Amino acid sequence: MKPLILLLFVFAISALVFKLFSKQYQWSRCGRIAMFAMLCFTTLGHFMYAKGMSLMIPEVIPFKIELVYLTGFLEVGLGLALLRPGIRQKAAWMLIVLFILLLPANISAALSHLDYQSGTFDGPGPAYLWFRVPLQLFFIGWVYLFAIRS
Repeated sequence: MKPLILLLFVFAISALVFKLFSKQYQWSRCGRIAMFAMLCFTTLGHFMYAKGMSLMIPEVIPFKIELVYLTGFLEVGLGLALLRPGIRQKAAWMLIVLFILLLPANISAALSHLDYQSGTFDGPGPAYLWFRVPLQLFFIGWVYLFAIRS
């Protein structure tokens, strides 16, 4: 929920700032800035809760902590690339692929009641998926709308 609130808040604030200083809203640019800010926020979790997030990764995959850090760096790097005109669309497609690849880990974590922040298995469980899956689809649509289609 926090990433969604941050995404919408930064979008609204950046739209107002652009309107004040350039007399235009620049919706696509605001959408990309908001996604970058949201990705910076979610990346914090990759470093603050790396142990818990590593429990989302299937047992057969080695170097779980390193993979959590890598995906954190990928999120920030791809978010930053959304702000660069020459590589924006490629970065957007890569970010969409990353969102798709991360979805099974989120589903698995919910099914096993994982609370990645505490690293325990007493989280909200499958009910969380009613929010998480549409949210992931919303993020994919957001990136497509503001970085590819625009």
